[in-house]
Amino acid sequence: MPPENGADERADWAAARVSWGVTFPEDYRAFMAAYGNGSISDEADILAPAPVGTTLVASMADVTADARHVWEMVGGRDVLDVDPNHILAWGVTSGPDLLCWLTADDDPDRWPVLVIGRHTRPMFTVHPFGMAEFLRRLLCEDSTTWEQWPLSIGRPLLLNPAPSYVHWQVQENRWRAGLDPATGEPSRFPEGF
Repeated sequence: MPPENGADERADWAAARVSWGVTFPEDYRAFMAAYGNGSISDEADILAPAPVGTTLVASMADVTADARHVWEMVGGRDVLDVDPNHILAWGVTSGPDLLCWLTADDDPDRWPVLVIGRHTRPMFTVHPFGMAEFLRRLLCEDSTTWEQWPLSIGRPLLLNPAPSYVHWQVQENRWRAGLDPATGEPSRFPEGF
């Protein structure tokens, strides 16, 4: 996935550690340095550890709160036996599935990915690899290698022969110019919409 529309988020990792009480995984920090907070093929948003100053992308705090709330509403420990304080969101899909880590391990590079699928059964799936490997498998592997597809959005990330990434600032500049934030093409909505 080419990073030409990505940007180093220049995250303050010391402040993020204080704010969240955890050190973030190395693959996530590398992703934020290469791509930043933004959208993959207009189907999945990757969240920064701190608010980025736009309404075009969700915040990690809001999505984490949503994930913990969903966990509680659908049965809590009876459905997924975890401490809800160990659920930390790093992304959201257009499904809208919530992409999270389970942060119980002291080593963040061993945190598994938790997908809370809004239209999947089971609703909660845990994948024994990190965020970058999860994305690599979504974007690069034949979808038949998944025992069960983990997302509600079907397979659009795989169907696009060249997944694209667009940083939130590029999206916002496009939107302000009247262009489609994801593609940079003329907007299909009338002016003032």
